Amino acid sequence: MKCIIVFIYSIVLKAFLHVLWSFTRVIHVPFFCFCLTAGLTVSSSIRILDKRQDCNQLGLKNCQIKNCPGERIAKPRQHAPNGPEVGPHHLGVWMDEHGPVSVVNVSWTIKSDGNVKVLRGSQIDFLDESTNQSLCVQFVFNLSKQQNPNLSKWTFSLDGVVVEPHHSYRVSILNLPEPEDEPESLRMNITIPGCDDTRIQEAQMCLENGSLWDPHINHSVDLNKGLGKFSIDVLFEAAQYSERYQVSIHSKGFNSSKSVSKENKTWLTVTFEFGWRQLPQCKIELLIQPFFVRCKNDCWRPKKDIDLCKYYPPRTLIIKACLALLVFGGVLAFLLWRAFQKDPVNSSLSPAKQQPEGFHVRERRRLLVIYSLDHPLYKNIVLKLSAFLATKCGTEVFLDLLDSTRLGVLGSVQWLDWHREQIESSKDKILILCSRGVKAKWKAMCGDKQVFLREDARSPMGDMLSPALSLMVPHFIRSASFEKYIVAYFDDVCSEDDVPSPFNITLRYKLMKQFEELFFRILNTEKHEPGIVNHIDGLSEEKYHQCASGRALRDAIEAFHAYQLEHPQWFEEELLESSKTSSEICDDAKSTINLITYREPESAHVTSHLNTQETDFIVNTSGLYVAEELQMCTSVEFNQLISENMQHV
Repeated sequence: MKCIIVFIYSIVLKAFLHVLWSFTRVIHVPFFCFCLTAGLTVSSSIRILDKRQDCNQLGLKNCQIKNCPGERIAKPRQHAPNGPEVGPHHLGVWMDEHGPVSVVNVSWTIKSDGNVKVLRGSQIDFLDESTNQSLCVQFVFNLSKQQNPNLSKWTFSLDGVVVEPHHSYRVSILNLPEPEDEPESLRMNITIPGCDDTRIQEAQMCLENGSLWDPHINHSVDLNKGLGKFSIDVLFEAAQYSERYQVSIHSKGFNSSKSVSKENKTWLTVTFEFGWRQLPQCKIELLIQPFFVRCKNDCWRPKKDIDLCKYYPPRTLIIKACLALLVFGGVLAFLLWRAFQKDPVNSSLSPAKQQPEGFHVRERRRLLVIYSLDHPLYKNIVLKLSAFLATKCGTEVFLDLLDSTRLGVLGSVQWLDWHREQIESSKDKILILCSRGVKAKWKAMCGDKQVFLREDARSPMGDMLSPALSLMVPHFIRSASFEKYIVAYFDDVCSEDDVPSPFNITLRYKLMKQFEELFFRILNTEKHEPGIVNHIDGLSEEKYHQCASGRALRDAIEAFHAYQLEHPQWFEEELLESSKTSSEICDDAKSTINLITYREPESAHVTSHLNTQETDFIVNTSGLYVAEELQMCTSVEFNQLISENMQHV
């Protein structure tokens, strides 16, 4: 019977061992990875390298250093010492078992007063604010006298605390036992600098970021005049912790790059060959990008300027010929100008013929503005621009925000198409204001991700830009309709990259830098004419804000520019995951555009290089009230409002 039991037990034991071995084979790799990760975490945590802390000073009794206990001992104020005084802290590099590391030493002093008798030690807390890791150490001791044997204050230090570059540490030091009412502790913040600081450049982490790398860049240039080609040899010293480099040369409109590997070499050479006609400028920039272990693609990149001008063949004959032509053309232009001035027929021309015809109020132009509702502050810019065009420039502006009544009757597509047909059959224009939203919606029309903006959801009209682009782009690319469209963007809050690709074939005006040129385009008038350069007072970048409406426009642009600086991800924050109704998002987002009345005290002037004539181009006084409460007005009512304000002044 015993034999049978032993036999059964052996079979069961073998089966159990077999199952255990199979299970171990399955889990040993993840378990090893877990242990490795845990080891890395511990090695990078805040710790102390110095195992021989300063606890052997003369006059100390029962001195020992240990980890902080879980509970602190608090006593009444009369039985507790005062807080410590701050001492200096030092940053340096120490060696541990893995190599050099950056460390900080912190010191503090004990006040020389009667509380020394009840002092039983000090407690130091370190907290890494970047990783939330902490370290706590207690110095336990008794002091027999208020001062040390050297008749100076007792000083203690915690040395060799491992820190990392660019990390901030909060240090708290208190004397024990702590008082029950309010502990007196010494608190200070220590911010560790980057690897460019000479005190920690030799730490292992900094070495792996290339802190001590000096490439010693040298170059040589060879010119093959027969083939008209340059050959540039670049020689530089490789770094210890970077195996790969990318060497580039850049000039205006010219770029060339090559990759090279170290392969156990100390010095590396890269050769560039190109024709001299490929360079628009004879000065180029040499750039070396290393790929260190730590910083990867974001490492320091040394640069060097190379001057190739002295290698070019002499061009003195061409330069002299160009200068001669310029001088001859200048003299000829001056003589023609003098002859024109002395011509009695030309000098008797009336002011009406000397200035462009479109400057008169009777030739008032109409303008349809197309834009994207990117942000409430951007909508404010569009409204202020419309006010400036109406009050300062005498332009009749059609804007969907001011024509919601007709929009509600016709619908967005019919409203846009009706205005487009009216403008294309006249001398009026369509202004397309490009922005981040315009570019994003154009990409969505071309098959990219759909775009839903918060302001479109708030607006009762919804997204007006997408149907506008669908209607107008086919007409825009036709030569017959090309001149009807004006493309512009506000340079301070947008960029030329926000212009959709179909509009790159025409001029893009920067507002308000090129507003005067844009307005001449609205008037179908040339700014530059033979012998004369036309100007309009008050429309330049330096003067447009001298009137009330221009000042409001400038303030709106500056407000959105400041908001973009504070919120770099503003456009992403305005995006919605799906199209929502205005009632779902507008409960706490009521934006109002201030109600302002403007008065223009002087009429505008049209000036030229020949003379200055006063014109009735700008009305003497004007007013414009623009607010979200007026968005229900039609464009006719908007123009009527301007006329009423002109009569009241």
